[in-house]
Amino acid sequence: MASPLVRSSRLSDADVSVFLKLETVHPPMSFKWRGMSHFIRRAKEVHGPNVHAIIASGGNAGIAAAAAARVLDVRCTVLLPDWAAQATIDVLKRDNANVLVGGKDYQAVLDASRKLAEETDNGVVVPAYDDPVVWEGHSSMVMELAEQLSTKPSAIFCSVGGAGLLGGIITGCARVGWEDVQIVALETIGSDCFYHSMALNRGASPTSLPDGVTVLRDEVNNVALARFSTFSSKASGSLGASSPAAGVVKMALDRAGPVTCVTLPDELSMQAASAFADDHKLLVELACSTTLVPAYKRALLDQLVPPTTSPRHCVFIVCGGYKVSVDDVIGYRAQVAAWPRDSFEVYCDGRVIQVEK
Repeated sequence: MASPLVRSSRLSDADVSVFLKLETVHPPMSFKWRGMSHFIRRAKEVHGPNVHAIIASGGNAGIAAAAAARVLDVRCTVLLPDWAAQATIDVLKRDNANVLVGGKDYQAVLDASRKLAEETDNGVVVPAYDDPVVWEGHSSMVMELAEQLSTKPSAIFCSVGGAGLLGGIITGCARVGWEDVQIVALETIGSDCFYHSMALNRGASPTSLPDGVTVLRDEVNNVALARFSTFSSKASGSLGASSPAAGVVKMALDRAGPVTCVTLPDELSMQAASAFADDHKLLVELACSTTLVPAYKRALLDQLVPPTTSPRHCVFIVCGGYKVSVDDVIGYRAQVAAWPRDSFEVYCDGRVIQVEK
């Protein structure tokens, strides 16, 4: 189903119109419904009604796959890492998914999912983010935007984990003739594998990588990838992919229009999540509120999308997510209040931008 596009009167003025693409309305409360339902529907068409969807996930992708499998009436098994929350397990079981817990990280459960698919009749691995069919499913949101907006946007803002959403936006922009539209891809420091992967391919030295991050080479797409072994960001539950989809890195590098890469502290995401709850009465995960930071920090927005003689039209993908509560937002406010300085450092394609608290 289409998601609404809302102009935020709170965040807009004569110079900037801020549009919110509310992906929270989907059954699993996130944009991942688009890619997961599209992939599983395609798998059912190819393999028949007895197809068994098998997915490795840290949460939202598995929840979306289970919801899609229930709607499409196919079997679904979700493999989760050891640290998966009981609340995630409970919601998966409510959608009739078979849940298997075991593995220290996403890569471990991904390997287990591939092995299980080989051993299972009609088993098909559902990729959480790294597949063109998934990107095609996510691209439907841009097709909707082209109908919902009266003019081409100045920029589209999205969060990045494994980069499946970004792959969908790039694919969708190509389909509607928006290849010149700026895309701003945002992450949090400590889970920013896409930011560092793009930097590597744009000429940054591997010695500039954070501790514990190594460089992989994807020979198929001929790109370097930053691989994280641990995460220090609290947004890593959704943004914590070990490395991004190589195909999306390649698309971003080859794209005619700009892909601007931004990484910022958790506390800025927390501040945006709290303000968004107050202003728009919606709870979103840190992964989602990371996207919204420039909407709340006009000085940052002006650095990323400089003012022009005509009003800017900026679209923010409110990607949603299941893993957030009122108690979380209360905790966010306390952590932001304890921030010891008057500003934050935000990194944009290698340059540092100071953002006031």
